[in-house]
Amino acid sequence: MGVAYSVGEVDHLYTFFVQWSPEMYTKSNKKHREPHYIIREKHQKHYLVVERNKAAVGKIISGPVKPTAKNWEIITVKEPKRRLSLSSEDSELEEPEYRKEVEDDLIVLDDHSQLLDDDYHLKMLAAHMPARTQGCPWQLVYSTAVHGSSLKTLYRNMVGLDSPVLLVIKDMHNKVFGAFSSDPFRVSTSCYGTGETFLFSFNPKFQAYRWSGENSYFVSGDLESLQIGGGGGGFGLWLDADLYHGSSFSCPTFRNASLSTLEDFIVQDLEVWTVHN
Repeated sequence: MGVAYSVGEVDHLYTFFVQWSPEMYTKSNKKHREPHYIIREKHQKHYLVVERNKAAVGKIISGPVKPTAKNWEIITVKEPKRRLSLSSEDSELEEPEYRKEVEDDLIVLDDHSQLLDDDYHLKMLAAHMPARTQGCPWQLVYSTAVHGSSLKTLYRNMVGLDSPVLLVIKDMHNKVFGAFSSDPFRVSTSCYGTGETFLFSFNPKFQAYRWSGENSYFVSGDLESLQIGGGGGGFGLWLDADLYHGSSFSCPTFRNASLSTLEDFIVQDLEVWTVHN
């Protein structure tokens, strides 16, 4: 038995089609028709029936289907976005090859890192960076090994910066974790940042914790501590004024697990990188 979409869901899908194929779904088009959507059991794999040579025109279905017209084809729901992202030369690539090409990209560091010492670290982080940072070299703006352990120095080194930063920490258990912040760290009276901000951990496998949308407690800081994520009685990542003691709790902002082995940890080394404009 089919399950009908709610009005809100239909509006959402219609907006999707307008974004991907405005020439087919605009008010100025005299041939404009309200699209029809059919979806069956939610656990089945969904497909999109589209007109050939169009990115996303048609209806969502699940299960086998036999369109009668020869100018229609069945593709996965993810396929339209992939097609639009590829150039005409790359349009013949299969999706697994395309994904592999993206995953092979690495973050380019202008300086040596004592914490990101593995291509695996750089590859995993690169796959989660926002598009505006792709292809940009990263420079070291603060390191406890170079500048000592001081939150004040960290803030001072970021004065005048207007670019995202990557905070990387290694604790006394040799666990590597940290945060990507859409804005450089600074003393503030309220939270700042955007939904690009996320937490990550190599503990032991890579895990990224993106914005949940539940609140906007991205980053805040004063002379006593730096906090990233919050709202549930604990911070996703917290560091003291000496950048020596830290803690990591599950928080609503990112719905993360503790980034370290223990919720309270001691910092062994810390680095902050920024995009080199």
